Amino acid sequence: MPDGSAEFDLAIVGGGINGTGIARDAAGRGLRVLLVEQNDLASGTSSASTKLIHGGLRYLEQGWFRLVREALTEREVMLRMAPHIIRPMRFVLPVEPGMRPLWMLRLGLLIYDRLGGRRILPATRSIDLSHGTLGAPLKQAYSHGFEYSDCWADDARLVVLNAVDAGERGALIRTRTRCIGAERGAAWRLVLDVRGRRDIATARVLVNATGPWLKLFAADVLQQATPVPVRLDKGSHIVVPRLFEHDRGYIFQARDARVVFALPFERDFTLIGTTDRGFSGNPAGIGPSSDEIAYLCAVANAHFRSEVTPEQVVWSFAGIRSLYDDGSKLSQDVTRDYVLDLDTPAGAAARLTVYGGKITTYRRLAEHAVDRVAQIVKSGPAWTARSHLPGGEFPHDGFDALVTATQRSRPFLDAQHVRRLVHAYGTRVDRVLGAAQSREELGPWLGADLTGAEVHYLKQREWAQTADDVLWRRSKVGLRFSSDEREKLARFMAADIGASSS
Repeated sequence: MPDGSAEFDLAIVGGGINGTGIARDAAGRGLRVLLVEQNDLASGTSSASTKLIHGGLRYLEQGWFRLVREALTEREVMLRMAPHIIRPMRFVLPVEPGMRPLWMLRLGLLIYDRLGGRRILPATRSIDLSHGTLGAPLKQAYSHGFEYSDCWADDARLVVLNAVDAGERGALIRTRTRCIGAERGAAWRLVLDVRGRRDIATARVLVNATGPWLKLFAADVLQQATPVPVRLDKGSHIVVPRLFEHDRGYIFQARDARVVFALPFERDFTLIGTTDRGFSGNPAGIGPSSDEIAYLCAVANAHFRSEVTPEQVVWSFAGIRSLYDDGSKLSQDVTRDYVLDLDTPAGAAARLTVYGGKITTYRRLAEHAVDRVAQIVKSGPAWTARSHLPGGEFPHDGFDALVTATQRSRPFLDAQHVRRLVHAYGTRVDRVLGAAQSREELGPWLGADLTGAEVHYLKQREWAQTADDVLWRRSKVGLRFSSDEREKLARFMAADIGASSS
């Protein structure tokens, strides 16, 4: 078939941060875009990160200055782009006896402050940990340290909002849709499995953004004969009851040369992670092993006065990073940079393979990906650097003002509920709440502060179809749900007449 007769310019396989970011960028440049995801959006690695928008302080030791510079520059781009789901966070780095000396940490943080053109975030400062709120949770051995800036992000919502924006710009987003066949001619002919029903789609360019499934998809569906230089790496996290009262995060130097974060999480909890181990096998349904949980508890116990045990873990999760294999022996030494491989054989449709990448630099990756295929499918100029994600159309320091305005217009909601909604939906919070002027008008209260109105919105506008989609990816209210409440939510979603947007 002539490539001009293809239904889509780009067909993207993979609904994680890279796939949805490319879909948004391409749709905004006027391309006809199809994105297919075999499960829910952000159901893999993109909802299993440490939830940071950061330059990667430890990457300076590897000499990855370009990657760190790009990531540090992107921090503030993303903070302006989505100030509801991304917010500044200060991090406490204690000086570890017998490890990296104070002068080295000071020098590294000086470079970190200056490398990325920081304008919004405050600079590094030295701190005395022998007294005060920042040192109170730590063991007495930690008397000196530094406090520096990065950002926290709701990783799964970042993915979903990219998909929402892509869809509003004309992209077709199809979740629970698996690409099971790909015939390559002048255009791609894709065979799609939608809950047992088969569909066909055609596209001029195929983008393999399947992340941990990259090698399996290349071999089983694309029938690629050449080796795929990908290395899989597992990162695990645990969530425990809150270990400290303030809003800073901690970054600890572990004895195996890794760094482990302990972050305030969902008001009443602390998130601890991550591990870094090689992985092989099927990435589906993986979770932390008992020894990984024990490792994270041990790192926490080496630093905090309060003991952390596996029995205290209220939630745990793991993700598989798909890294470009650069030949490094140790997992932590493999580059976190992304690689875009464009294959354009004569007389056949193009294929773009996406290796690696970090959530922090996804927007740049997407921009570069669409630039790469511009020689094949003519598109408009890059546009996302000064854009806003849905709900993020307010100043980077305007979150509290938006909360206040929402509380004033909806006095029947308590303050914590309003803050959660504004964090999730930003300026679109009124679309979630509709015309409701009382608690009763929000439909049934399904558990914690989750209402029928919010679930209806998530089904209609954000492709939510199951209880887990709502509880763990569109929100984290699953931390406060009982098993009975979860079953109640599942029944409500099955009975709700609101049509899904998939």
